[in-house]
Amino acid sequence: MGDQVSLANAFNNTQSDKRIEVLRKIGETGSISQAARETNLSYKAAWQAIDTLTNLTGVTLVEKAVGGIGGGGAKLTEAGSQLLEMADVLQENRNAILKRFQTDQPSNNQHRVPVLGIRTSMRNNLPCHVIGLKMNGQIVRVCLAVVDNVPGIVSRITRTSAELLGLEPGLAVVAMFKAMAVKVSDIDPAENIALANRLQGTVTRISRGNSGDEVTLELQPGLQLVGFAPADKRFDIGDTVYATVDESAVVIAIP
Repeated sequence: MGDQVSLANAFNNTQSDKRIEVLRKIGETGSISQAARETNLSYKAAWQAIDTLTNLTGVTLVEKAVGGIGGGGAKLTEAGSQLLEMADVLQENRNAILKRFQTDQPSNNQHRVPVLGIRTSMRNNLPCHVIGLKMNGQIVRVCLAVVDNVPGIVSRITRTSAELLGLEPGLAVVAMFKAMAVKVSDIDPAENIALANRLQGTVTRISRGNSGDEVTLELQPGLQLVGFAPADKRFDIGDTVYATVDESAVVIAIP
């Protein structure tokens, strides 16, 4: 029972399909390098996928095998094989549930299905879609558009993370960041080119504090954002405010 619980942890974090795909290809080919090629990942990213799954489950999923191409290879442990079986069952059930509750929503709202499998301390979860990727060495700036034309935001992540998530234009994602990372002001930062992420909204709730107020703003109906205003600022319900967040604070998840 304990092993089953630990294996389930692989599905309680961010989206794991790409990592599971790598694990599956290792089982089929007996080679991490071949698994990387067949999943269109770098060798480094393939290893990162296995390392992440191993950390999440707490058990060894892949072990070195004697023989094979070049004198050695890799094979799945019993736990690795069980994890793939779990992944298959979960995917079948997920497909059945989504089909059952499928609606005629416009296509640009389909990715607003709640990401119920993710539990984090991040209070801000914005449904977005990728509109562009800007590579700079091992760093990628992922340009995101929030639904219904809310001004876009940018996330700065590693190239390996972008590979593992399979990011490409049009992909539906969720932008996540802590409330503490959001600065709320009544000054429009649009002219400051150093601030890439700018969101405008209306104050709907305020929790007063000695060191600064926690402010909830509505970007559009049904889309809320939480941030903090400095101690010298006091806003009221209905005020128009601006929220900014650093690119490196924006985490990308796949629903």
